[in-house]
Amino acid sequence: MRYQLGWSTLPGLKGISVSEFRLTPTDAPDNERGVAMEFADQRECEAFLREIESAFARRWFTNAADAFDTVKAWALERLGKKRDGLVS
Repeated sequence: MRYQLGWSTLPGLKGISVSEFRLTPTDAPDNERGVAMEFADQRECEAFLREIESAFARRWFTNAADAFDTVKAWALERLGKKRDGLVS
């Protein structure tokens, strides 16, 4: 099933953080506002969400564009590794 990855970008004292990652089923992916991804089942979705929350839990960014680009690149790289069989 195809999902759209989204998240919240929040300002803080240390900079900008990203959190509240979510995967929403979609028939019309939009890579300009997030990342379109495919998962086999709900278990796979939940595992991905735990992993991305952990990866960005303590990261801070200087601006929203950097945060967006970094999250998008991380998710696409992770998806590519999964497809190549490098991630369980």
